[in-house]
Amino acid sequence: MSKVIETAVAALSARLSGGFDGVAKFVFPGEGSIMVDGAGVRAGDEEADVTLTAATEVFEMILAGDLSAASAFMSGKLTVDGNMGLAMKLGGALG
Repeated sequence: MSKVIETAVAALSARLSGGFDGVAKFVFPGEGSIMVDGAGVRAGDEEADVTLTAATEVFEMILAGDLSAASAFMSGKLTVDGNMGLAMKLGGALG
């Protein structure tokens, strides 16, 4: 597992400590992916209700509060495939 994935798992685990109602996947091209569901956050590449794809730098900016998930999506820096309602719930949890 890459350092990027390890760091992202830790950061998302802290923000989504109660798990997530649904199954989401964050994809970091060239690094790997993270699964978020009712059991928590972990590295993995499984089927998901919603898949969010962004460069590592974009994800870091979202977590730092320098870029909202909505702004990243509207500018094309974050792509969403699947259940938009779940994506919006995740965006709210990310800050």
